[in-house]
This record gives sequence, structure tokens and C-alpha cells, in this order.
Amino acid sequence: MKIVVDEKIPFICEALQRMGHDVSPLPGVVISKGDVADAEALFVRTRTRCDASLLEGSKISFIGTATIGYDHIDAAYCADNGIVWSSAAGCNAGAVLQYVQSVVYLWARERGLSLKGLSIGVVGVGEIGSKVAEWAEREGIKVYRNDPPRAKREGNDGFVPLDVIAAECEIITFHPTLNRGGEFPSFHLAGERFFNSLLKCRLLINASRGPVVDNKALLQSIDSGKVGDAVLDVWEGEPYIDTDLLNKVYLATPHIAGYSLEGKYNATRIVLEAFARHTGYDGALPLPPLESSGLVVEAPDFASAALRIYSPANDSFALKKNPSAFEELRNNYNLRREHSSYEIRLKSD
Repeated sequence: MKIVVDEKIPFICEALQRMGHDVSPLPGVVISKGDVADAEALFVRTRTRCDASLLEGSKISFIGTATIGYDHIDAAYCADNGIVWSSAAGCNAGAVLQYVQSVVYLWARERGLSLKGLSIGVVGVGEIGSKVAEWAEREGIKVYRNDPPRAKREGNDGFVPLDVIAAECEIITFHPTLNRGGEFPSFHLAGERFFNSLLKCRLLINASRGPVVDNKALLQSIDSGKVGDAVLDVWEGEPYIDTDLLNKVYLATPHIAGYSLEGKYNATRIVLEAFARHTGYDGALPLPPLESSGLVVEAPDFASAALRIYSPANDSFALKKNPSAFEELRNNYNLRREHSSYEIRLKSD
């Protein structure tokens, strides 16, 4: 089977070749209709829009996106044309948790704050948001959870409306999927009305999808003092981002919150498993084992250990220094390792 693959998806080309397929790796941003015309499967990331303009007339029967998000997949077109597609839901939950932890630890340290007793609003309580909420509770932070789809399915107990988070929370972090319509749209979920209703927001984080937060409204809210500090890993219009906003946020990173080696490995494994089911392949997936880093980190507390393993300050410095390099910084990112890959020893200095 001929398969077109985004060349930045790790481990996948070798695995597919060992499964007996003809693999054509290409940069995701240039994959074209001509490239997929005689291909039967396609593996992509968010930069490849999979709709009629790419797929019409092709032989594609399967699309795997090695990402949690899937708004770049035209699901209706795929359904109408018999194309099976799969995302990698939950693949990088550990990596995004690590990112949020390091952001909050660094912010608290630089602002001279204790986390215990602060309040956090977690907007979107799926794989990632649930982990963030659990970690925050362990830190002694009061957690408010907002997830209207889950509240509808499970009942309102344990969930609060977004206006409660706006009124009560000092830290607000966004983790919903991007829905532009339907019963629970999240496009510009944090828009002008939301920002005008903020009462206590010291730190706002978006590591979900850029358009979940209205970037113009955020910039105005930073200027007006409604938002104390903002951290953006995802942006409207990326890779072409608002440099005025870039220069005013506390931390700015090029859509790499989920970019750990573990997260990428998980994403490849998940989409390969879906592809194996689609094709009837019943052998073991030919993926190499993922070894631990073998490194020991000694620190007086977990926050210090987390920042020794990963600090977002370096990534932010690189993007603020050269915003036109957004795509280059993202595509050539040196995948970090998650906490689980290290032996962490907590000891007093």
C-alpha cells in the first residue's frame, strides 16, 4: 500500500515499511492533491488540512492524525466518501501536564507566590484537563472544573459554569477541543464577554487550540489589567502570530506544549494501532521500545525538580527573539522527556 506521511511524525516511516508498505515522507505543510492521488493512506499532523481540496479523486481510505486535535480533518467529507480517520486522543496528556506544571511553578517562583490556597479554573476536563486538575489539588490549589459536554452527560455535580471561573479563579487554563459549531462551541470561548467578566485572573494559560482564546480580546485585557499574566502555546493564525501580543504575554511558545518524546511515541502508536485494525494487520507493531532517560534529578522539592527537567523560559525566549521562526522552532523542536523518564530524588540542599 502506498502511504503518504508527514515526515515529522517520529518512528512511523520505519514501522510502516516493516509492515510492508511503500512510504512517502513529506513536509506536512506541502502535502498536496498530487502527492496523495495514488496513495491509499495518509498520516498527518495539524498543518495538513484533510478536506475535498486535498482528497477528492484520491484512493485514500484511511487518515491517521498523530495529534489530539482533529479540526484539520473534514469529518463530514470523510464520512461521505468512506474514509476512516483516527486521531491520537490522549497521546500527549503527560506532556501538556508537564508544560502547565512548569509554567505555573516558574510563574509562582518569579512572582513570589505560594500555590497553596490559590484557585485554578480548568476549562475542558478531558484527558489533559483531568490530569491538570488532579495535580493542582495535590498542590493545595482550589480547583474549579468547567466542561459543559461532560456536565450534560454526567450531571452538574463537580462542574461549574464558565462565569464562575471568571469570577473566582486566579489561574485559568484552557484544555477543550476546538468546536466551531454544535451544541458546545469553543471557538472564542474566551472572548470579549469572558474577559470583561474576569475579577481575579492573575495567570491565564492556553495550551489547547489558538482560536479557543480571542487573541485581540486577550491583548486588550492585558492592557486593561483584567489579565495579570498570560501564557500562550497556541495562537490564532499561527504560524503568523500577533507580535504585539507576543511581546506582552508572560511566556510565549510555538505550539510545543505536547512535544515530549513520550507524547510523540504514544501518538504514533495510537494511529498505527488504528491503521492495523483498518487493514487487518494482526502482528506486533514494529516500534522500538522507548527507554528511560537514565538521568537522576536531585532537588529540594518537586517544583524545583520539574523546572530542572523542563523550564518553558528558554522556549519563550527563542520565540520572542525571532517570531518569524515559529514554524522552524516547532518543526525542529528538541523533544523533551517527561518526568516519568527521570529518577527524581527530593532532598534538602
